[in-house]
Amino acid sequence: MLILSRTSVAALASVLFVWLLPAQLAGADEPAATAPATAAPTTTTATTQVKVTTSMGEFVIEVRADRAPITAVNFLRYVREGFYSNTLFHRVIANFVIQGGGYDATTLVPKPTHDPVFNESGDGLQNKRGAVGMARGDVPHSGNAQFFVNLVDNPDLDPVPTRWGYCVFGRVVQGMDVIDRIGETATGASGPWKADAPLKPVIIQKMEIISPAANVSAPATPVTPNPQSTILSPK
Repeated sequence: MLILSRTSVAALASVLFVWLLPAQLAGADEPAATAPATAAPTTTTATTQVKVTTSMGEFVIEVRADRAPITAVNFLRYVREGFYSNTLFHRVIANFVIQGGGYDATTLVPKPTHDPVFNESGDGLQNKRGAVGMARGDVPHSGNAQFFVNLVDNPDLDPVPTRWGYCVFGRVVQGMDVIDRIGETATGASGPWKADAPLKPVIIQKMEIISPAANVSAPATPVTPNPQSTILSPK
């Protein structure tokens, strides 16, 4: 599989993950002045594995609550609630990433989410092939439910001292061949999306915890959704 240069990846990132608003947003170059208030999660030294069943096969995510505790608790809360059932991988860009977990596969509208979470992109985990990250908008601390899987190493999505990155909270430990098949699916304009949407829907049928870590608990109170959950250019 052809791997794009970092310049090409950065160019792709400039048009990536902008489907929750009708117009594209500019990249996030500076840290936000104020991060969202987030309850401290229960600590754990173990990992949790989540099996993702899609219309193109199954894969398993190892969730790193030891490295990204806030993001891991947030993701596992959505898994436990059944939030991801019947959602789409709505954006696929070959040699870059696949993104999903936010749009209802039947109605093609965003599902209501909890509050956005603090951006833990400085946790030391990198956007390498198979890494699973939190999608967000132009505001660094705007990620909620949508996630992405890196098809290749994407260092331009990692943080640097002058800007926030995109938080990695896990990695695919089984079924990377399924991820690659999704990454090779034909894309174009479909439904509300003008480009990069699979022409044949790729549906997340369900997610289930198959190897829980001890002492990982999720906040219990749902709130009004923030519609921005998109990854933008890191430049």
